[in-house]
Amino acid sequence: MEGDTDLQFLLEGGDLLKVRSASWKKTRYYKLQEDCKTVWHESKKTFKSSQTFSLDDISAVRLGRQSEVLKKSTEEQVEGRCFSIVFKGRRKNLDLIASSEEEAKQWVASLQRIISSLNNLNSQQKTEHWIFNCLRKADKNSDDKMSQKELKDFLHLINIEVDDDYAEMLFKTCDKSESGFLAGVEIEHFYDMLTHREEIDVIYGTYAKTTGFMSADNLVEFLTSEQREEATLADAHKLIDKYEPDEKAKEKKLLSKDGFLMYLHQPEGLILKPEHREVYQDMSHPLNHYFISSSHNTYLMEDQLKGPSSTEAYVRALLKGCRCVELDCWDGSDGEPVIYHGYTLTSKILFKDTIEAIKQYAFQTSDYPVILSLENHCSIEQQKVMAHHMSSILGSALLTTPLEDGMPTNFPSPEELKGKFLIKGKRLNKLEVSFAPEPPVEDDIDVTEEEESNEEDEEEQKEEQKSKKTKKLKLAKELSDMVVYCKSVHFHGFEDARQNLSFYEMSSFKEGKALKLAEESANGYICHNMDKLSRIYPAGSRTDSSNYNPVPLWNAGCQIVALNFQTPCADMDLNQGRFLINGKSGYVLKPSYLRDRSTEFDPITMTRGEWLQHKTLHVMVVSAQQLPKVNQKKSSIVDSLVKVEIYGVPADVAVKETDPAENNGFNPTWNVNFQFDVYVPELALVRFVVEDYDSTSDNEFVAQYTLPFNSLQMGYRHVPLLNKNGDLLPSAGLFVHIMVLDAE
Repeated sequence: MEGDTDLQFLLEGGDLLKVRSASWKKTRYYKLQEDCKTVWHESKKTFKSSQTFSLDDISAVRLGRQSEVLKKSTEEQVEGRCFSIVFKGRRKNLDLIASSEEEAKQWVASLQRIISSLNNLNSQQKTEHWIFNCLRKADKNSDDKMSQKELKDFLHLINIEVDDDYAEMLFKTCDKSESGFLAGVEIEHFYDMLTHREEIDVIYGTYAKTTGFMSADNLVEFLTSEQREEATLADAHKLIDKYEPDEKAKEKKLLSKDGFLMYLHQPEGLILKPEHREVYQDMSHPLNHYFISSSHNTYLMEDQLKGPSSTEAYVRALLKGCRCVELDCWDGSDGEPVIYHGYTLTSKILFKDTIEAIKQYAFQTSDYPVILSLENHCSIEQQKVMAHHMSSILGSALLTTPLEDGMPTNFPSPEELKGKFLIKGKRLNKLEVSFAPEPPVEDDIDVTEEEESNEEDEEEQKEEQKSKKTKKLKLAKELSDMVVYCKSVHFHGFEDARQNLSFYEMSSFKEGKALKLAEESANGYICHNMDKLSRIYPAGSRTDSSNYNPVPLWNAGCQIVALNFQTPCADMDLNQGRFLINGKSGYVLKPSYLRDRSTEFDPITMTRGEWLQHKTLHVMVVSAQQLPKVNQKKSSIVDSLVKVEIYGVPADVAVKETDPAENNGFNPTWNVNFQFDVYVPELALVRFVVEDYDSTSDNEFVAQYTLPFNSLQMGYRHVPLLNKNGDLLPSAGLFVHIMVLDAE
């Protein structure tokens, strides 16, 4: 990118006005550092001479007054001069004002282009970029030479602990000029020695039978015998054309070792089946035949008691593919309803702003429908305002009547509902009434208040009924009429639901009640979920926004298993893994035995049936590359170990782990084999977790990757790794060998 105008603009940098509130606006100087990856800005805090952030940490750059801070703290006339840098994870946005509209556009366009260029680097280039950064940091006196001391610092930076003898040996091997420094070609030689992958040499050497290269025939042999793919000569030629960097080798239809390594880092060489990255499932089944990615208290950025509420939380959830978001609505001042966690100190956001943010971001990651789950505590007047805002902002995308003429008898499909919003909430009457010859004229009448904290255990409900304290809420007809396919009702048992509830009437279950049903009446729950939708939500006691394991509820056919998206944890990793496939559309088709009315499937008792497809999974954990430091202290090096975890029906749940590879996070190797029995593969998930071993306390999380069992590719595969927030670590990865066999 040398000579690039965007790059030059960022390298020069400039003054921007940083905005935190209406009263806190300060000028700061921002510029891109020479590594083309880190943005530097001055800080006026004592002892903080400057601060930096990496372009890798940026999730988006948005022009205009799009953030809450800019909307609240600036006037409309500066709209074109404003922009926001949105970070991954929980870090707050950086809201900035440039001196002119042109300058704001230049900052946004330049940052977006550089970030896009970094994202488009292939794995080899990312490694080189990362290593170049570390070399630059280690070269303390910036003389473009490496002393032995600087070399040791560099190895620390890349997460590898080397004893002095080995460092000296490496140094002497590369210091051909015997000058006591490494420079130019010597540094390149050192880099080659460092990034050398012995395990790749062995595999490549086994199949490269044509004068030290892999011919197309050799590649076909590798693809069929190791990777278990049905590969032809034409497939091999395509891969060589795509990934061979040496033009001469490419002309001769040969694959060099560099080309082979390149292939192993591309989608074709990764552990996830490439076809599962796109929408590959039949999307024409009724809506309730799918698992639906769902969020609880979507407005919260942190905990449930005093943390901030933000429209940004909705944006983040929707961009992660979430298709069911929750809106906790209360009366606000000036006649405008607000969203917050009632009776707590969480901050408030306007209902109107939330609907606008949802409209803008709902269909960027997925075209499939978004369900707005309303928890309504508002007065009649403000309910009418809610209905008006949804109608005017969402327009024709808001579904307010059934898709077909006449009374529907089943849910429409995600395909038919593309680009649509569905409202989940209370209704004054049954949908059937509006199709009666003469619909009754209705006033706003009482319904029981839809409130999660009200859906306590049965004992508490009985107590409430005795004392006649069930809260009543007047419901506005305008809001009621917007509820079509997702009418909220209380649950009074499977029998009652079967006899008295229509298909569109759905219940919400607290996790404890739902888990009890999933364990004690699994088949009953599965059958209930063939006709209806079920929503599960975390217990009220989880004030820290922690989560619960969604897998047992998916096993029981529950579709809307709502989790706190703002909380990084293994449960959210499983959710991300479940919805990683099918184009990250937020909809995954349930297995046929969770859709077939005559099913006898029970995940607990495991009777015989089509679901029993006993497989043996063989996993060889070979090596890892460039694991991030858990602790950024210079002296801290990862003692990495890998856990392979299986989630699914109880009989399939298992975990196995390697020994720790001491003092090496750069290129640890294990070569350890594990074997697992998987009885119900369609419901199983595989999670690879890397931890930093600690003999005195709990191991620390380093990275993970989760995917459905049936999406595994066989053979030698690279496993991308995600950080605790679920964001991709650009250079890190695991290298494994996978084999799935029918059990004897």
